[in-house]
Amino acid sequence: MPVEVILPKVDMDMATGQISRWFVTEGAVVKQGDVLFEIETDKAAMEIDAPASGILLDVTGKEGVDIPVGAPVAWIYADGEAYGADAVAKQDEAPISPLVGEMSAKPTEGGAVPPASHSAAPASGLPAISPTRGEISQSPLGARATPLARRLAREAGIVLSNIAGTGPYGRVVKADIDAAIANATPRVAPEAPAAAVASAPAPKPMSDDQVLKLFAEGSYELVPHDNMRKTIARRLVEAKSTIPHFYLTLDCELDALLALRTQLNAAAPVKKTEKGEVPAYKLSVNDMVIKAMAMALMAVPDANASWTDSAMVKHKHADVGVAVSIPGGLITPIIRHADEKTLSTISNEMKDLASRARSRKLKPEEYQGGTTAVSNLGMFGIKDFAAVINPPHATILAVGAGEQRAVVKNGEIKIANVMSVTLSTDHRAVDGALGAELLGAFKRMIENPMGMLV
Repeated sequence: MPVEVILPKVDMDMATGQISRWFVTEGAVVKQGDVLFEIETDKAAMEIDAPASGILLDVTGKEGVDIPVGAPVAWIYADGEAYGADAVAKQDEAPISPLVGEMSAKPTEGGAVPPASHSAAPASGLPAISPTRGEISQSPLGARATPLARRLAREAGIVLSNIAGTGPYGRVVKADIDAAIANATPRVAPEAPAAAVASAPAPKPMSDDQVLKLFAEGSYELVPHDNMRKTIARRLVEAKSTIPHFYLTLDCELDALLALRTQLNAAAPVKKTEKGEVPAYKLSVNDMVIKAMAMALMAVPDANASWTDSAMVKHKHADVGVAVSIPGGLITPIIRHADEKTLSTISNEMKDLASRARSRKLKPEEYQGGTTAVSNLGMFGIKDFAAVINPPHATILAVGAGEQRAVVKNGEIKIANVMSVTLSTDHRAVDGALGAELLGAFKRMIENPMGMLV
C-alpha cells in the first residue's frame, strides 16, 4: 500500500503551513529519511523527511500555498508497487470499507452483498455525476480513485462511483472531487430561533477593497503576507482581544549593574577557538535583565503563573522568553530554568538561540511555552513602551534604553544611568498589587546586582 506524506504539526499553535520548496520532484525515487520538502511556519523553517522508501507520486502540496496540518501532500509507492491501471485494478479487487452513502444493503442469506444503488442522491446533497469519458468498469465496492480522492470523497459524503474520473485510466483524482463539491447544491440550514434580544454585531476590520480605495491606483505595491506575518497578526489580535492587559511602569538605576558587568567581563577566562583566543563569555545588560526577571519571579511565585479557565497554573521554575527580531517578524526563544543558571550560561545560551533564530533553525521546544518574556528595544533608543503578552504567559517586561538622567538623592540632584521598564500583566492571573510586587523585586535585583551572583 502507498504511504501517505502529510504536512506535520511542528508548532503547538500551528493550524496551517506552507511548503517553501520541494527538494525532490514527482516520480523521483526516495529513501526513508531523505529530505522531501521544507515547510515554513511563523517560527521556523523545517525540513521534512520521507517516511518510507519508494517512488514519490500524487504530489498535491504546492509551494507557497497554505496547507492544513495533517493534509496529504504526496504519496510514496513502494518500488515495483502497481500504479495507474494496475493499481486501480488491485484497489478494486481489494476489500474496501463502504463510503458514505455507497452501501446500505445487508448480506443476503447466501452471504452475497447486492450492488449498492447509485440512483439515489448522496446524503450530502452533492449532485450525482455520470461518467463521460468512455466506459470504465466499476467494482461494486467502489470507483477507481487515488487514495487522496477517496479520503476527500469520504469526508464530503460523495459517492465515488457517481464521479467521472479525469485522471489516468479514468481514475478519480482530487480535482474531480473538488469539482463535485463546487457544483453541489448548498444545503439550507434550518432557521435558527429568533434571539430574545438582538445583540450588536461585532465590529469588523476594513476589507481589502475598503483600504485600497483610500489610495490612488498605482501609488502602492501589494506585498502578499507570508505565513509568519499572518500567524503573528492572528496571535496578536487573539492576545489583545482575550487577555485583559494591565500596565505598570517604573525606573531602575543602572550604575551598580554597569559597574558589575564591566568587572565580570574583565574577569572572563580566555578560551581557544578557530578564530583565536576569545573570552569565555561577554555579558550584556539584557543578559542581566533576564536573570533579574527570573529571580524576581521566584521571589514572587504567585506571579509566576498562567491562566486557564479551570485553574491557575503555578510554575516551579522561571522560563524566560526573549523577543528576537528576525527578517519578516519576531520569535521568542526561551531560556529554561533561568533562575538556576549563571549569568555566563545565560549569556552564551542567548547568543546561540538568537543566532539560530535569525537563521530559522530553532526547534519547536526552544520557543514554545515559557512562563514570562522580555522585550528590549533599548538598543533603538526607545525610552519606554508596552508589550503584548504572549500566551500562555501572564507577564511580559518591556525594557527601554538606559540613559543619564537627573535624580534626587538625599535632597541633592545627581546624575545616574536610568532605564524605564513596563510590565504588562494578564489581569486575570496577576492583579495590580501582585504585579507591583513583582516589578519591585525586579528593581531590587537590577539596583543590587550582586544578588544575582549568589
